[in-house]
This record gives sequence, structure tokens and C-alpha cells, in this order.
Amino acid sequence: MQNQIKADKMATTAVNPFLEGNFAPVQEEITASELRVIGELPSNLFGMFVRNGPNPQFPPIGQYHWFDGDGMLHGVLFQDGKASYLNRYVRTRGFQIERDEGRAIWTGILEPSQPDNPYGSFKNAANTALTWHAGKFLALWEGGAPHAIKLPSLETVGEYTYNGKLASAFTAHPKIDPVTGEMMFLGYSMFAPPFLQYSIVSAEGELLRTVPIDLPVGVMMHDFAITEHYTIFMDLPVTFRMERMQRGEPGLMFEANRPSRFGILPRHGDNSSIRWFESPPCFVFHTLNAYEEGDEVVLVACRMNSTNVLMSDQTPIETEGDIARLYRWRFNLNTGTVREEALDDRASEFPRVNEQLLGRPTRYGYTAWIPAPPMPLINGLIKYDFSSGNSQIHKFGEGRYGGEAVFVPRPGATAEDDGWLITFVYDEGSATSELVVVNAQDVTASPVARVIMPQRVPYGFHGAWVSEEQLTTTV
Repeated sequence: MQNQIKADKMATTAVNPFLEGNFAPVQEEITASELRVIGELPSNLFGMFVRNGPNPQFPPIGQYHWFDGDGMLHGVLFQDGKASYLNRYVRTRGFQIERDEGRAIWTGILEPSQPDNPYGSFKNAANTALTWHAGKFLALWEGGAPHAIKLPSLETVGEYTYNGKLASAFTAHPKIDPVTGEMMFLGYSMFAPPFLQYSIVSAEGELLRTVPIDLPVGVMMHDFAITEHYTIFMDLPVTFRMERMQRGEPGLMFEANRPSRFGILPRHGDNSSIRWFESPPCFVFHTLNAYEEGDEVVLVACRMNSTNVLMSDQTPIETEGDIARLYRWRFNLNTGTVREEALDDRASEFPRVNEQLLGRPTRYGYTAWIPAPPMPLINGLIKYDFSSGNSQIHKFGEGRYGGEAVFVPRPGATAEDDGWLITFVYDEGSATSELVVVNAQDVTASPVARVIMPQRVPYGFHGAWVSEEQLTTTV
């Protein structure tokens, strides 16, 4: 069996770029303290940066997509001007079954479903994102329930279902209102109605309500947005249709002749109170922020003309249509009209803001700069000043590629951009990884600190900052 696994691995990695280089998984879970720092860590930087991402523990069955791998958390803890590191798999039910069997049991999203799999037709990989809310730190995967994680140990507690009240899947991108403390999330189904369900969790962590939202067909809805009073859903033309599969075509496709629809719902409304606005076909993986301005609801997000991201095992960015750029939409609640405008012609993704202002007007936003498709290699960070219309780039350097940057506010800060941008960076020349801390008020400068990692940190998806107070109150 071991020889067959080794042969399968060699065959798969020879043709799949997402199992090679710094996309390749690491197998060892380690803990390391007092890491080497180039520069100086800010004395008031207390807390933990954690990033989630795919890291298959066994050679995949069939075609492997980057979205398939088992979730692995990479965490850096900052205390007293020092940094320590640990990485841990999210020990989901599927992870443990495959660990016990010593091999992969589930295929990935590019392979046919497995209705006869005795363990279930799919695996919750818990590999996409993270959030902290009401004393719980959750690892997220939009096809199933979140997993509770202990801090700072990164041990997996298990699936978290809000005392059995969770009635849908749980988005990878829940939104937390920084004023009310409420958390909003959605759960979508591509296969059977209700195709969309919307839930609200109180500031104390109680799941208050779940309401169905009518959609004409199942769609992929990776993200959404909130304002002070509204929730914004995106019914975009990446659809799933069983009749296509029956004709031997892909079930999931981008329908270029289908308009994009944006639904604006009063936060505590239901399907009867949603308003839909149409615009040209596009796809959005990630929103930066949304807010209200007079009669308008404004959305800022990374827009693609189309996408083939789930239709190939080679690269997630294949054509001009797949390139994401920052856009702004204005939905006029009085006239029912939509205005859509490009904010930049540069390719970027993974947008973030100072989350203390989420759902309110923000002057600044941050994205990951991806200037060289086809591989999603991030060369630097872009800081946008929406007031002036200007932007600045922080470049990682030649042969150095990073990930999504999380904004960490400086304790006691009064300016919106007073804080740091934190992300992992991989140096292809030295084959080493580091965590960089960039002054968000001076992004063109060199990092104020570079924390050298004790092992390679593969490219991943989304991260979260957990403050010192949140660390001490996580249960």
C-alpha cells in the first residue's frame, strides 16, 4: 500500500502545480519559540496571527484542486517583543478517518461525487478562513459546519453547531458588526432549495434566526457584505445545473448570458423584504467593504469578468476574464438604479479593511497584488486611499511571494490606518518563509519586522488577528 501511495504521489505531483514548490504541503506539526527577527517587533504588538490553508495529508485521488486540501493552521504568537510559531492540522472527522485508514478516502471538487462512499459523499476540509466571535475561534469551510479551535494551542475541539441550531452550511466569510457585536453568515446549497439561507448570531453567541432567501438556481456565493442596516447577497452567474451534467457537461459553469444580481436586505428582514438589482455578468470571490451613503448602498469588491476557477486542475487564473480588479457598485434605493465602476486596472485579490469600521465608510482598503497570472502568486500589497483616489504598493521583492495581509490596529489608535499589515512571505531563492510586519501608514517602506519561520509555510487562503483580550477570553 505504501509503495502505491508513493507512486500515486509521484504521478500526481508531476503534473499538478498545486502540489509543487511552495504550494506543496508540509507534513510536520511543530512548535518553536523565540524566533529570529530581522528589524524590531513593535513593543505594543500583543496577540496572535493565524492563517488557514489547504495541506493534504495524503496523496490526492484523481485531479487535485487547491481548494481540496485538509485545513492546516499556521500561528505566530506575539508577546513582549518576541514571537513563537506553531502549525496544526484542523482535525476534522474526515481528516481523522483518512489518518486512521492511512490514505485519501475522498476525491476533490474536480472529480465526480461519491454517493457510495461509506463515510459520506464529501469531506469538510475546514481549510479556508477563520473568525473569532463571542469567545469562539472558528476554522471555516463554506460547505459545512465550522470547527472550534483552542487558542493559543490551535487544538481542534470539533464541529461547532450553536447548540444544534445550525441549519445550513456556514460561509467562509461571516461578517461581524463592530458596533452591535452581531455576526451575520450565509449558507448556500448548489444542489437543492433553499439555495440560500441567512443567519444572525447575537453578540453573546446565540444563533437568533435563520431565514431562507429565494434564488432561481443554485449558485456559488463565496462572500457577501454588510452595512450598518443592510446585508448584501450576490446572486452571480456561476451556477450549478443538473441538466448540464446529464448532457455530459460540467454541472458548475459561468453563464455569460446571465446577469449578476445583488440582493439588499434589511439586516433583520426576510425574503419578503429583499430588493434585487441587476448588473452585467461578473463574479466576485471577495468583498472589501460596504456602507450607506445617502440613498445609496455602496459595495467595494474584487470583480472578475468571468471565472473558470472550479473547472480546471491546472491554474485558478487562466484567462483575462479570470483576473480580479477592484470595483465599486452604487445601488440607489430610491431610483432602483445601479452604477458600476472600476477603481483600478491592476490585478488584485484578498481585500481587507480595518475591521473596526466594517459596514461603515472607510478611507483605506488593502488588497494582495497579483500582477503575473497564470499562477496566483502575490508580489505585494496595495493600499488604496478612497478619499484621494491614490494608491501605494508594498513590494515583497524579487522572487518573494506572499499572501493575504490582515490589518492589525495599533492599541489606542485614532487614525484608521494606524496599525500594521501582517502576512507570510516565501523566498524562492532561499526556500524559506517569514512573517512580515508592515507599517500600514508607510506601506512603501521595508517591513518594520521580518520573523523568520522555522519551516516552510505553504501558500494558503485567509488569516485572522486575535487580540490579547480575545486570546484570554476564548473558550
